[in-house]
Amino acid sequence: MIRRSALAVLTVLTIGGAAACTDSGQADEGFAPGAAGIGDPYFPTYGNGGYDVTNYALALRYDPASDRLEGTAKITATATQNLSRFNLDFRGPEVSAVTVDGAAAQQKRETDELVVTPKSGLRKGSSFTTAVTYAGVPQPITSPELGTGGWLATATGAIALGQPESASSWYPVNDHPSDKATWALEMTVPSTISALSNGVPGEKTEKDGWTTWRWTETEPMASYLSTVVIGNYRVTTGTHQGKPIVTAVDAGLPRDSNADKAMARTGEVADFLATQFGPYPFDAYGGIVVVDGRIRYALETQSRPVYSDSFFGSSTSEWVVAHELAHQWFGDSVSIAAWKDIWLNEGFATYAEWLWSEHDTGVPVQTSFDKAYDTVTWTDPTYDPGRTGMFGNSVYIRGGLTVHALRLEVGDDAFFRILQEWTSQKRNATATTDEFIALAERIAGKPLRDFLMTWLTSKTAPPKPAN
Repeated sequence: MIRRSALAVLTVLTIGGAAACTDSGQADEGFAPGAAGIGDPYFPTYGNGGYDVTNYALALRYDPASDRLEGTAKITATATQNLSRFNLDFRGPEVSAVTVDGAAAQQKRETDELVVTPKSGLRKGSSFTTAVTYAGVPQPITSPELGTGGWLATATGAIALGQPESASSWYPVNDHPSDKATWALEMTVPSTISALSNGVPGEKTEKDGWTTWRWTETEPMASYLSTVVIGNYRVTTGTHQGKPIVTAVDAGLPRDSNADKAMARTGEVADFLATQFGPYPFDAYGGIVVVDGRIRYALETQSRPVYSDSFFGSSTSEWVVAHELAHQWFGDSVSIAAWKDIWLNEGFATYAEWLWSEHDTGVPVQTSFDKAYDTVTWTDPTYDPGRTGMFGNSVYIRGGLTVHALRLEVGDDAFFRILQEWTSQKRNATATTDEFIALAERIAGKPLRDFLMTWLTSKTAPPKPAN
């Protein structure tokens, strides 16, 4: 993610069924409720315990005239304990029915949680599918520290976007990046507008003035990286490197605008980054430019980042495309296990800006490093910045400084081996700072923990390394 204001987000695959026990035998057999939070200290109620989601399949219909969203979400998961009941994060519309493996389940709302009690307990290791049917008007999510995100109604449609949470405003979810899952969306909207989302586009079908758009993301995705953008957009489709590429620009912007030109370079930027970071990790490319005063940031929504139009005021704005596309490796394919590790996303995406600038305009990475070194605030940590510091410049800029300092410390050969082995080994997984340091030490063949932690956490500027 990059915030504009700080700089100068139906078919379900079901495997097996849940082994059951009777309700009366649950306590005796060790069945217990799943935790109502995944345990992240920054966001204790985000995510849930007791299960691991493998797939979300959403079949929804949205009417912009009434802002009504309705349909069914099917969540296929595996129990990681003997479950008597479990929670889903859900701030969305009223729920009318819940089933687990086709059997009616009890459900109740508790603040931002949907609590589901299946007819029979779910045994550890069993796969089960929960279907939630709901309808109503979704609401945005507002945080005093993090701003407004989630479902945002617009004049012609809606935009669902935001970090660290947005998904729970429009579908029930295990809302933490440590539980990634594949994704399928069927969104039915009036035929006069578009419905854009993540992954590979599927067949569009039209009936009685309504069109169903289909999207599939076959690689695991963190929930905050899911999006849907509905409205009037200039949509461009094609192929790049044998994969579909879909870009879209708000139709209210002039044709051939800077935003159109930047989106046209999406494949080029991705190809350059692949030379630095390893093969592009997903089955589709793209980007979406939105015009909405509430969205003053860009977000690395998986395979198809969403950008505020405010980034494209000049003809040299591809740096933001480099930033968000770098996240396809750092943040999307390799996701953080906890929010305290967010520099693993933003530091490398910032560094990608510097790499792209050197490649595209000839400004050396060292020049970008020197400028940032002289202007960053060193009192704020990059690693474990706290909830209110997650999107501060120290996470981004100081994160980029740390990446370049590592490069100077170990040399180019070892540095790019570290990056490419990291993106290969941790592809489709989650990762921690400790794991990154261990890999860097192994490849470089020397201790690096103290060096890196100084760059990440020292309250004073580390000595500037020799170029």
